[in-house]
Amino acid sequence: MSIFSYTAKNTHGEVIKGKVEAQTKAQAASMLFSRNLLVIKISPIGDSSLAFVTEALNKVKHEDLVNFTRQLSTMISAGLPLATGLTILREQNNPAMAEVVTDLLREIEGGNTFAKSLEKQPDVFDRIYIQLIKAGELGGVMDKVLSKLAENLEKDKEFRAKTKGAMIYPVIVLVAMLVVGFIMLVFVIPKLTAMYQDFGAELPLPTLILIGLANFASRFWWLFILLLIGGGAIFKKWSKTITGQRKIDSILLKVPIIGTLRQKIILTNFSRTLSLLLTSGVPLLSSLGIVSEAVDSILYREALQEVNKKVEKGVSLSRAMSVYDLFPGILHQMLSVGEETGKLDEVLLKLSSYFEAESEQAVKNLTSAMEPLIMVVLGLGVGAMVIAIIMPIYSLTSQF
Repeated sequence: MSIFSYTAKNTHGEVIKGKVEAQTKAQAASMLFSRNLLVIKISPIGDSSLAFVTEALNKVKHEDLVNFTRQLSTMISAGLPLATGLTILREQNNPAMAEVVTDLLREIEGGNTFAKSLEKQPDVFDRIYIQLIKAGELGGVMDKVLSKLAENLEKDKEFRAKTKGAMIYPVIVLVAMLVVGFIMLVFVIPKLTAMYQDFGAELPLPTLILIGLANFASRFWWLFILLLIGGGAIFKKWSKTITGQRKIDSILLKVPIIGTLRQKIILTNFSRTLSLLLTSGVPLLSSLGIVSEAVDSILYREALQEVNKKVEKGVSLSRAMSVYDLFPGILHQMLSVGEETGKLDEVLLKLSSYFEAESEQAVKNLTSAMEPLIMVVLGLGVGAMVIAIIMPIYSLTSQF
């Protein structure tokens, strides 16, 4: 059991402070809520560094959000009131999610709508999630919206797992290559080259270069680490600027295979999310505004913002998109069909399936291309190292 200090308001609006004993922060908040206290602040008493680590480990994960949405959808579809469903979920979810659900329940009990309550948890629920819930509340179709949200989150989770899983092998091999190369330079090469120097043999240029690299790595390895950390920090800061984001985005989209994969992933998320918003009753202009903020690319974000402005002036969505090279021909052609038939949401859903299949193929192509490329780079590195080590041996044998 842990002790938590809290600041809360009672039913008379008076601010009170005190301490409560509970296993988790969420349980402490639940206990105070049961005493008709509105929690303002609650924090554990003890080691602040340990509390920070605990908070980091208990952060709400994507999987927690998927489970919460699916379970709440099932309860609402079964006819349970929202407050009852949240009360049940508060007892079943992990501590981090239980704390979020407790806050939501407190807001709803205080008279706020579900969407307004979600807005106070921006780290857990993004704008798309909130807008869909708002549309569900206004249309009286909360159960359907939650069900579609859960399906969308599950598809997104599966899609992320596929793309990340395909990159595990190349990343592991590249990291292993760097680690082995560093160990060879720092520990192995100096011992081998010391033998050549003892014999006083004339060393060839490749061996001298290898010795120079080994000496530098063994003496100034700390400088390499500092440069790596410093360069990483500078790059991270620059990548957050508008100029940096545009440059990085432009380069990534032009890289063979990787650029195609990135484009397909962006278009998959765009079409699926826009379809979900339109199906849930969110107007097209509002949907475009929401999607443009959520897309993971500044170039696409700016393009969609311009598209939104043109649509607002009366231009069709397909025509507004057709002027940008970022959007392939099949996208605005299919959107034109959807606009003519009045089934834009269905067309977008089919497009998302198409782009998802294209993304999976791009991942396979990337993996297939990476394997021989890694082998070539590994072979060249090992070959260069072996030549630099063996060449002096021939020089030494010629002296005897």
